[in-house]
Amino acid sequence: MTRTGGLSACFWVLVGGGCAVPRVGEEGPRAPSESAEKDYQATLKRYSDHAEVYDVLDTRVFAGMTYQSWPFREARVQRVALFQEQPRELVEKNLTAERATFDSFHEFFFGVYSASYRFDDFDRKDSMWRIALVTESGETTPVSVERIGRSTLNLRAIYPYLDDFWVAYRIRFARNASSGVPVIPPGSTRFIVRVASTVGRADFHFPAE
Repeated sequence: MTRTGGLSACFWVLVGGGCAVPRVGEEGPRAPSESAEKDYQATLKRYSDHAEVYDVLDTRVFAGMTYQSWPFREARVQRVALFQEQPRELVEKNLTAERATFDSFHEFFFGVYSASYRFDDFDRKDSMWRIALVTESGETTPVSVERIGRSTLNLRAIYPYLDDFWVAYRIRFARNASSGVPVIPPGSTRFIVRVASTVGRADFHFPAE
């Protein structure tokens, strides 16, 4: 473990690791079917990663990130449909909208908690944080970072690593560089989204589709 401005290498208890994260607030709802809940949690775990940035024993930031892959988008749409008892026509409409977004961007849900408001400026032009999608062939920065807002029960039903005082963001990267080359090269198996500043660095690891 790096001591100053470093990244904890451990995962959180909720995804099978050994580091306890303080819980504040009501947990998100669970699917009425145990098998449906288990399947969703498995998909969420595959496309999520977690980190904490700290200074010695002073934790600066808790963070979780989920890659909006097509399997995860399908699972998310179906989970919301289950909770809201949506008709099949609406589910199909939502899946069509998700496909259009998926074809346009590499998108990530980013949940973060910081004890200091000074570190929570990810969506600002002059943010202290630099965000990049990193592959073996290079890196690219986001086309947009959008602040979704404070955690809610609806958000925690989808992203259970959120807590009451967490803030959610939507991060989007172009699928292709200005030269037309895919940002994630064909044949890639893994990639990283890096969030770094003078406070510390967090690398979130994801499987490439």
